[in-house]
Amino acid sequence: MIPVRDDNPAHITPFVTYGLIAACVLVYAWQWSAGALLQEAVYQGLGLIPGVLTGRAPAEWQSVPWVPGWLTVFSSMFLHGSIGHLLGNMLFLWVFGNNIEDAMGHGRFILFYLVCGCAAVLVQVWPEPGSLVPMVGASGAISGVLGAYLLLYPRARILIALPPPLIFVTVGWFRAIWVLTAWFALQLLMSVGLPGAGGGVAFGAHIGGFIAGLALIPLFKNPHVPLWRAH
Repeated sequence: MIPVRDDNPAHITPFVTYGLIAACVLVYAWQWSAGALLQEAVYQGLGLIPGVLTGRAPAEWQSVPWVPGWLTVFSSMFLHGSIGHLLGNMLFLWVFGNNIEDAMGHGRFILFYLVCGCAAVLVQVWPEPGSLVPMVGASGAISGVLGAYLLLYPRARILIALPPPLIFVTVGWFRAIWVLTAWFALQLLMSVGLPGAGGGVAFGAHIGGFIAGLALIPLFKNPHVPLWRAH
């Protein structure tokens, strides 16, 4: 099931959320406009390769990234592997990002987003530090946004719809605490090998980002914004 919208209006214009969505869409349009060979080069050049980041990759791989290895931690957050990957991530950011930006302000939100993305990378890389498979996508950082939302607005209501091809069939409204707890539980199950799981999805990054969001939101939110707010 996927979130469509919430009943929790923001009180500021979420310029950073809009900017992140626009940046990811524009980068994907650039990826899509390239030929298949260049797209593969983009993933290897700007995606995060754990073995390159940790220095455990063979020598010939150290020259693969187009930017320094540490910088791919950030560049990889703006790449996506498919249109479905992009749309799914951007939908979650659209639904939940505006309220978190509202709770902490524009500057702190972009820092929070990037820090959660870094935490997601660390958790994903830790089990296989020598992997040569590029990691791309904004889902780790967005998972941090979900963790923050759970602590700030557990009683907000989320409209849930069935996934494609029934994307326009809505199921109903559910409290955020149940939606986000179920989402996190699913990531845990997938990460330990639920039958049928996998498909190149970075479940470790989702878990790491979500936990980072839970841990960091008390530090990043504005002082007047309460945790576990009744809504």
